[in-house]
Amino acid sequence: MSVFAAAVEVLFADPHLGRDVVYSAEGGVPVLVRAILRRPDEVTGFGEARIWSETTRLDLRVAEVPAPRPGDRIEIDGEAFLIQGEPVRDRERLVWTVDLRPS
Repeated sequence: MSVFAAAVEVLFADPHLGRDVVYSAEGGVPVLVRAILRRPDEVTGFGEARIWSETTRLDLRVAEVPAPRPGDRIEIDGEAFLIQGEPVRDRERLVWTVDLRPS
């Protein structure tokens, strides 16, 4: 295991950062996985206007979720979300970042 992979394992295991979520691929069986939830505010320019919006992003370990796809379902504390857009992997190919929208 590389140093980066070991660091990712520690971060996801941390009870202050990582949390259990339920991941369901389309037509698949729900699976409990560890994730890191991020809910940053995003400001988008549109002409002269600046639009503020809340976003929900989630980091998933590639080892647990090898191929997330748009439309896959994630449940966080009883709240359901769908992956929107294409998931993006980090440089080390260890973590997926997915954008979520309410289901």
